[in-house]
Amino acid sequence: MKRIFAFLVAALTATGLAFAQKAETPKSTAAAPAKTEAKKDAAPMKSEAKKAELMDINTASEKELATLKGIGDVRAKAIVKHRPYKGKDELVQKKIIPENVYNDIKDQIIAKQDMAKADMKKEPAKKKS
Repeated sequence: MKRIFAFLVAALTATGLAFAQKAETPKSTAAAPAKTEAKKDAAPMKSEAKKAELMDINTASEKELATLKGIGDVRAKAIVKHRPYKGKDELVQKKIIPENVYNDIKDQIIAKQDMAKADMKKEPAKKKS
């Protein structure tokens, strides 16, 4: 009988502790909106960081270009050779890279216009000389 009583006391104590723990650690509803707001604030920062990380195909070195998926040394040389680019889609239009490779890297590259214009101004001077 003592065993049964001890077992029941232990079971009730264990159950009581489980209920007590749940009651002592209620979930706070105020913390959830704070996390949501933090996520909203972090989203623009991620997109800004992503824009800052875009590789400019008009200024990147062959070594940098070769780090992109599907771009090896040969394609990197071709990209540099056919500069300047008015838009990143010219890589496909000029048949420098295939469309499937372009689709893999298009979100990682950019063709900045300020450098392309400067290079174009320099190039006619070289041809006349």
